[in-house]
Amino acid sequence: MLYFIGRFIFFIIFKCLFRLKSYGQENIPKHSGFIIASNHESNLDPILLGVASQRVINFMAKEELFRNKFFGFILRRVNAFAVKRGIADLGSIKEAVRRLKNGTGLLLFPQGGRKEEVDIEDVRAGIGFLALKANVPIVPVFIEGSREAMPKGSRFPRRSRVSVYFGPLISPKPYQEYGQIAKEAILAISRLETHE
Repeated sequence: MLYFIGRFIFFIIFKCLFRLKSYGQENIPKHSGFIIASNHESNLDPILLGVASQRVINFMAKEELFRNKFFGFILRRVNAFAVKRGIADLGSIKEAVRRLKNGTGLLLFPQGGRKEEVDIEDVRAGIGFLALKANVPIVPVFIEGSREAMPKGSRFPRRSRVSVYFGPLISPKPYQEYGQIAKEAILAISRLETHE
């Protein structure tokens, strides 16, 4: 319930503040699990994608964010779960696969943390592993304008234009390597940047 209330409130705020527009929502699977693979330039990105997606999305969030009991409570109610950074966190991997197999969406940033541009050489293979393990497609996404809306180091957003582009599905093949799938996803994101 909190997820849908929050999405409605942020939808109104983002429409007014950012004139938020989204394109290609028909590329999001209507019933099965899926991974959203997006560029990441701003702390606003997870919220923007939660608002722009017609389907409910789950989020991996760094473990430190859950240390505050109140904030941790809110995060769990909006479908976030903790991941330990810098190690192979088997618990969070199993949780991600479980949620995907249950038919929900999961947001991942193939480049890891926030980056100012899409770099096709800077990509992590984990997205390929999860896509194959859960047998789900990947939806490449490019967010345009979020860095201007809330640059790194800013405490508050500023008025700007933000658009979200959902690209055609990527369906990994069993014979593909994890890194190959991840590279395919980042290339698709790069193409969306130029609106190809």
